[in-house]
Amino acid sequence: MKLSKSILRIFEVRAKPGHAEVLKQKLSDTSVSVVNGKPGNLGYFFGNNLSSAENDLVFISIWKDLESIKSLFGKDWEESFLPEGYDEIIESCSIKHIEFEGNLVS
Repeated sequence: MKLSKSILRIFEVRAKPGHAEVLKQKLSDTSVSVVNGKPGNLGYFFGNNLSSAENDLVFISIWKDLESIKSLFGKDWEESFLPEGYDEIIESCSIKHIEFEGNLVS
């Protein structure tokens, strides 16, 4: 699938010590439900950052355009969206948006 000027929404997060597995489970359940099937969402993936501490994880969603992101997250689209229960297990987090072009290979 050719993607033309799509957007990666990259959520980088560090779990509090001892909470990485709980956070990974929340990413697979709660974070997936936030984006899955929403207008403009082209997919998502998540996992551990292999080049750093085991407590560092990412959740990346792929979007058709910036308007789709703004429609879902509103005026705070440039901020990390933390569903209920995340504050207790997160040490730090950030969000960034990357415009890209390319192909998804199946």
